[in-house]
Amino acid sequence: MLDDFPFYLGLLIIILLLIMLGNKIKVAYPVLLVLAGLVISFIPGIPAINIEPELIFFIFLPPLLYEAAWTISWKELWRWRRIITSFAFIVVFISALSVALVANYIIPGFSLALGFVLGGIVSPPDAVSAGAILKFVKVPKTISSILEGESLLNDASSLIIFRFAMIAVATEQFIFYKAAMSFSWMIFGGVAIGLLIGWLFMKAHKYLPTDANADIVLSLLTPYIIYLAAEEVHSSGVLAVVSCGLLLSNNRHRFLSSRSRIQGVNVWESLCFILNGLVFMLIGLDLPQITKGLEDVSLLTAIGYGVLITLVLIVSRMISSYGAVIVTLIARNFITVADRRHPGYKTPFILGWTGMRGVVSLAAALSIPVYLNNGNGFPQRNLILFITFIVILLTLLIQGLTLPYFIKKIKLPNIYDVPREEAYHQIRQELAEFALHYLKTNYDGQVENNTSLQHLIQKWEQHIKGIDDESISQDLKHIYLDLLNQQRQWLINRNKEDQTLDESIIRRQMHYLDIEEEKLRYL
Repeated sequence: MLDDFPFYLGLLIIILLLIMLGNKIKVAYPVLLVLAGLVISFIPGIPAINIEPELIFFIFLPPLLYEAAWTISWKELWRWRRIITSFAFIVVFISALSVALVANYIIPGFSLALGFVLGGIVSPPDAVSAGAILKFVKVPKTISSILEGESLLNDASSLIIFRFAMIAVATEQFIFYKAAMSFSWMIFGGVAIGLLIGWLFMKAHKYLPTDANADIVLSLLTPYIIYLAAEEVHSSGVLAVVSCGLLLSNNRHRFLSSRSRIQGVNVWESLCFILNGLVFMLIGLDLPQITKGLEDVSLLTAIGYGVLITLVLIVSRMISSYGAVIVTLIARNFITVADRRHPGYKTPFILGWTGMRGVVSLAAALSIPVYLNNGNGFPQRNLILFITFIVILLTLLIQGLTLPYFIKKIKLPNIYDVPREEAYHQIRQELAEFALHYLKTNYDGQVENNTSLQHLIQKWEQHIKGIDDESISQDLKHIYLDLLNQQRQWLINRNKEDQTLDESIIRRQMHYLDIEEEKLRYL
């Protein structure tokens, strides 16, 4: 292990340089990292990389899901819940079914159960890839909210399909009522465990004498403990982590200090930055090991199967995307939908084309056991691994490289969005007006003789005019702290009252208030 340490250090440096290059040339870094890993793997003398599935499922997956749940807007998730759940569950199932039927018909020796194993592996799009690409192009908030919400749930649905298919392969039978009971327990048990343990951690943060460092360490432990607890009782660790992350994120201002929130964001962003980089590099590095396992089929034939399955996935998702819009347009006559306007053909096209595969697909493929319980080798294991790699590589290259072009070319309509900067400045001015009203209402008797309080009133008057004055007197700390807490509550109420308001604007202003509170420590 120590002999290979310089190699892993070098990998980290290469990852950083490639991410910087990707940002410079505006190419999503997952594409560059997979290709770089592929090139490095063929260099003579490079240590053989064998990725343990537990490494990705337990080390990588929980923190990445947890961080994603913290950053997503619960309001947007709930607003677009119907289309998000249809993409995360129905579209994933349709993709898995399509792959299963085609693989069963085309690939010799591929049973329907094995087809569902492959379908469950390659059906979920990768959130990291989509996020990295969308960073370079401007898309309506609607699309980014739907994609973020889908990414939180599709891993769970695909892994459930994968798990049931694995049982069917191992036992050569499928008992529907048992599968239905297991399915229900995986979903509802996972959510319940996540909420319960999340509530316990929330109380620990609130009532234990923690500081910012202790809060951050607790937050790092949380996703691992929850994932392990859920998996131990055979429920969905993915849904447990996601539900916990959503609970804690939505209540962060109740149990975390401003310092914990500010420092926690920096730590988590840096951690997930390096985890994402490592996992995509490892995908490319693992190709030689995957290729060596191909024995019963030629390399060219295996590549052909991979290309075919990739096409099936792309076509099935595109059809499902337009199908979801048609169903929504019909259903709006009977139920309340998030927006009754017709989204046109452009929005479902982008939603359908955003289907790059990545981390979860590789981890699921690698978790297939070499041998069944009866001692026989797992059928078609090496071919499934190879097809999975081809799907990941092709979707990253084809869809990942062309998605920015399509977004710019078709000029997506901003039918759901209010200009964000305009909305932000409007909220900022309303907040300043609220601050002035609160100060004059609750501290009116102190204004005349308190110079510091007069300065604070001037500060928020300058906010209304767009001028910032960072100075504040020491004797005004307790009043200013009270004001900041009132402003936070005003923002929370404003966010709840206006369902069309972009929650990222509220979070941006909340972050500003946290910084203001932190300034008081140095005055």
